[in-house]
Amino acid sequence: MSSGYLQFPLFLLLIHSILNLSSGFGSMGPISAAFGKNRFFCAIDASGKQEVICWGKNNSISSTNSALFGDIPAMFALTGGNGFMCGILANTSTVYCWELLGSNNDVLVPDIYRNTAYTHVAAGKSHVCAIRGSYFSDNDWGTIDCWEIVARSNSSLSSLPSSLYYDESITNLVFRKVVSGDGFSCGEVREGGLVCWGPEATTLGVSGVSEVFVSLASGMESVCGISGASGEVKCWGENQSFIGSPVGIRFVSLAAGAKHFCGIREDNHGIECWGHFNISAVPKGSGFMAIASSDVTTCGIREDDLVLDCWFVDVTSAPDYDPPLQLCSPGLCTLSSCAEGTFAFNASTLSETDLTSLCVRKDLKICSPCGSNCSEGFFLSSPCSENADRVCTGCSLCQNSSCWDVCKLQSTPASHKKHEQDLQRFVLIVGSSALGLLLLLISWCLLPCMKGSRKEEGTKKSLASCIGKVESEKHINADPFPPLSVTPCIGTAQVFRLSELKDATNGFKEFNELGRGSYGFVYKAVLADGRQVAVKRANAATIIHTNSRDFEMELEVLCNLRHGNIVNLLGYCSEMGERLLVYEYMPHGTLHDHLHGGLSPLNWSRRLKITMQAAKGLEFLHMEPVPPIVHRDVKTSNILLDSDWVARIADFGLLGPNERELSGDIRTDVYSFGIVLLEILSGRKACDRDYMPPSIVEWAVPLIRHGKAAATIDRNVALPKNVEPLLKLADIAELTLRENPSERPCMSDVATWLEQILKEGLIL
Repeated sequence: MSSGYLQFPLFLLLIHSILNLSSGFGSMGPISAAFGKNRFFCAIDASGKQEVICWGKNNSISSTNSALFGDIPAMFALTGGNGFMCGILANTSTVYCWELLGSNNDVLVPDIYRNTAYTHVAAGKSHVCAIRGSYFSDNDWGTIDCWEIVARSNSSLSSLPSSLYYDESITNLVFRKVVSGDGFSCGEVREGGLVCWGPEATTLGVSGVSEVFVSLASGMESVCGISGASGEVKCWGENQSFIGSPVGIRFVSLAAGAKHFCGIREDNHGIECWGHFNISAVPKGSGFMAIASSDVTTCGIREDDLVLDCWFVDVTSAPDYDPPLQLCSPGLCTLSSCAEGTFAFNASTLSETDLTSLCVRKDLKICSPCGSNCSEGFFLSSPCSENADRVCTGCSLCQNSSCWDVCKLQSTPASHKKHEQDLQRFVLIVGSSALGLLLLLISWCLLPCMKGSRKEEGTKKSLASCIGKVESEKHINADPFPPLSVTPCIGTAQVFRLSELKDATNGFKEFNELGRGSYGFVYKAVLADGRQVAVKRANAATIIHTNSRDFEMELEVLCNLRHGNIVNLLGYCSEMGERLLVYEYMPHGTLHDHLHGGLSPLNWSRRLKITMQAAKGLEFLHMEPVPPIVHRDVKTSNILLDSDWVARIADFGLLGPNERELSGDIRTDVYSFGIVLLEILSGRKACDRDYMPPSIVEWAVPLIRHGKAAATIDRNVALPKNVEPLLKLADIAELTLRENPSERPCMSDVATWLEQILKEGLIL
């Protein structure tokens, strides 16, 4: 069963089981936004206590310690207006409203309505409408009350009953849901259809609308709804607010900004936005359970981990409205049973958390809409069930034909690959046989000429390695580039023949290539004894600019370096003008591939271990050799992960032709390592043109220095129970990225600090 295949009658069942999962101007949900000069966001947390978390410009604060918002009681639902927020209280079902810097929030609900229970509430620009009835009642229909929110002489807000928003035509109507905008409200009535009222209601052009709607959202001058028949969006009012509204896409939830709308797709729970806006960095890889919009910002609660994520209509507002790191409720708690096409959200399935219930009462549940598909880069590995949503798995883990098409895999499936390898072996055998026959014929022809004239050639044999490998005979003039005059690294490194490395890499074929850089190419190789290694082959430019003596001197340094956090040299080859280095093979690839290249994601525990291990590797290079080794190219693609996921520093020494003249300082490595720390912390690339500013340093360092390090934490990884270690990691990164090199710490200090974070055992 999955919602993507719901037909019309089944889709209508969703209407009675899904309360609005969206909010913003005029709507109700688990997350909402206040508009105007004193704009702010609030959301219901995921602790099961229904506490309210609020954040505004340059602040984030919870309801338990609120100097800016006052003491906010526990809420079942939220809705936002111009500079104020309202919600339904968890203990009484009554409405409570508050404002930024408000100390008299009790005056925002008129006395005559203060003790009335409500099932639904919607705040407009300067008014509130609410549907009467207990929030816990199975009957969610009721009559409506409306009141105005007005500014007092001291610029604070107050409320009063208003005839402007209580039209005689709606006196006897019974509503189920309501939304409010600037001078109007609209609601779905039991008789069927959409009815609007208020001084600006006629400008919407809503007349004769008899449809049933899954969700409604109201902007300043417009209203949109999700049709219960088609699942598509329909809108009325000022058309610039919904210009470009999507066609042919089914939605489960809506949120409205001042002049734009965003919706959660039914299939993959991704985000689509439309209207008059210039939104940057709308999340493409994450699914969402609930969203809310203000005039400058849209925030959502991600489905995988219930973490808050925000994107912005105006990118200049981005640093000012970063959400806190608490987990938030994915929907509204209800007594109703979850209908087909929905599932009862199970908090215990969240990784790295100990949540059990998201509602204040055990008999309540959150019914969430099923997804039927996954975002790009993921495939559907399990369909939605009664108690769990569909499961999306990264395409890097695709193993069979069921996901090949979805993942658009270019690589050859395992069975085809084996066939290809068998074919290669066959060609190799046939080719070798033909070559052997040709050599036999040549030898037979030349044998008479060689009899009696053979002279013994000088054979120079030398100890080649700790395992006693003896070099083969070398004919005069056979190699215009003679091998090394002395054998370095006696007792540690092995001297390989070019022929065996060619065999081990299948002739340096492209399909064996692991990577490439300024030095040359790196190939995966399997030696005759079965060992997997990595072979670095110098390109022509490197060979031309590196004479044998230089190569020998650097080899002498490299093969005497041994440490558990560097990629150790195993051997080398210097034949026929080739310069080849043989290193330990790192089966888990590079850190860059895991952070940015689609390989399996790394959790926070592993990321912190990698930072410490990489720091230890750099510390070794800076402290042990004499003189110290300056890496000069510290980056995530030069941090490799071995079979035990231990980080190893790679690509130091044997510099490329343009790097040999550089005089590096170890503090340049510290700065580069700071960039690596930011990439690990944020998941962003060092430079990414999809973001403004593109530079990770220009983006993250100001946030950290202004006490907003939480805004840099990667929201695509489930948060740990304690985020303090991540904030400490951000502080360390900031120190390493000081403009003045003398103000940067040494790698020994960095390694010690990172090791201390791990020893404290705060990350789980």
